[in-house]
Amino acid sequence: MNFEELIGFQLLKTKNVDITVLSVLIIILVLLATFVGLKITKGFFKRFIRKHEAERRSYWSVYLILRYVIWVVVFVLLLETSGVKVSVLLASITALLVGIGFGIQQLFSDIASGIVLIFERNLQINDVIELQDKTVGKVVHIGLRTSKLRTRDDVILVVPNSKFVNDTIINWSQMDYNTRFSVKVGVAYGSDTQLVTRLLLECATGNKNISTHPKPFVRFNDFGDSSLDFQVFFWVRESFMVENTKSDIRYAIDNAFRKNDIQIPFPQRDLHLKSGWVQQQQ
Repeated sequence: MNFEELIGFQLLKTKNVDITVLSVLIIILVLLATFVGLKITKGFFKRFIRKHEAERRSYWSVYLILRYVIWVVVFVLLLETSGVKVSVLLASITALLVGIGFGIQQLFSDIASGIVLIFERNLQINDVIELQDKTVGKVVHIGLRTSKLRTRDDVILVVPNSKFVNDTIINWSQMDYNTRFSVKVGVAYGSDTQLVTRLLLECATGNKNISTHPKPFVRFNDFGDSSLDFQVFFWVRESFMVENTKSDIRYAIDNAFRKNDIQIPFPQRDLHLKSGWVQQQQ
């Protein structure tokens, strides 16, 4: 068998499919070229984004859209190369999808949501977001059907794209450069409120993770059932690990209050008993 006969050898032949050794080689070469081409394109976009950080969201969305378009075109071309009649295949797929549409409607919803995310650019790589269940994570991957978040516990969470479109989420990265947070604390009645305010401000301004502008401030929230309720507000640049900053501030507050004899009271309840009722029970 000579070379021409070898590459023309038919591996599979049906009414709508005609696959030869040559078509298989072409498919392999096209896939390799596509992988290499997309790898080079991704590197180009990364270098370009580093030089234009302000337009990071726009350029990365362009790359994602380009990647999916290229794969769709390559897939159709490979089908044609292998001898598959694309028109017949599409007709068959359409009939199949009509039959099982109700069973996979969530799949299509997730894919459609992925396309919406890419075009609207409300969600981007490295964005810090908060889901409806209060889970906070950093976006590490945006796919066509699902996206991946890295949580504060360093766990990768795979989330269907439909949740980002249908649910209400908080995107901390699309806010100002500084994001405001707070820590609440209650002190015993009779405490020097001016001293409490000064100590809270010192604890906040003494933390290196807290921005100096805007400056932290303290709010006297309420006269609680068993405490005077205060809240110290502050701004941070890195919102993803803000819980560590809050913990440091709480340690500092506890230490400052101990040094200045300021008590953080336990919840208290007063119980009143009527003497006549007690005698009757005896």
